[in-house]
This record gives sequence, structure tokens and C-alpha cells, in this order.
Amino acid sequence: MDPALVQALMTDPAAAPLEGADGALVTYALKLTRTPREMRPADVEALRAAGLSEAEIFEAAVVTAYFNYTNRVAEGLGVEPEP
Repeated sequence: MDPALVQALMTDPAAAPLEGADGALVTYALKLTRTPREMRPADVEALRAAGLSEAEIFEAAVVTAYFNYTNRVAEGLGVEPEP
């Protein structure tokens, strides 16, 4: 993967130069992470329009939710990341 793209994703994922399904997935995951109550059917439709299958959309939702869950549990317990 392009190091500049990796840096962009780490710095500001919403501004990373991604297109198509990759860009749609990042947009979806960011919204689900940051403002889950604002999710609408149009957010899922954007993934379909980008060419994702129903199984891929389900996987995106589950993986995003899982990482949000585990991060919140770890932060809630004061777990420090290992070096």
C-alpha cells in the first residue's frame, strides 16, 4: 500500500484519496463510529451503489461495530496498548 495513503488514512480518513467502494466504506465506517444515531438507509444505499454486496455491507457493519465495542471496553477499563 502507498505510504502516503496510509498516512492520510491515519491523519484524516475522511480526506484520504479513496474512490469507489473503498471511499464508500471509509465514509460509512466513520459515520457509524462517530454519529451512529444519524445512520440512515441512504448510508447503506451508498454502499450498494459503490458495488458492495449485501454480505459485504453486513461485514462492514459488524467489523466496524466490533472494533468500536472493543475500543470502548478497553478505554472504559483504562487498558493501555502494548508497545
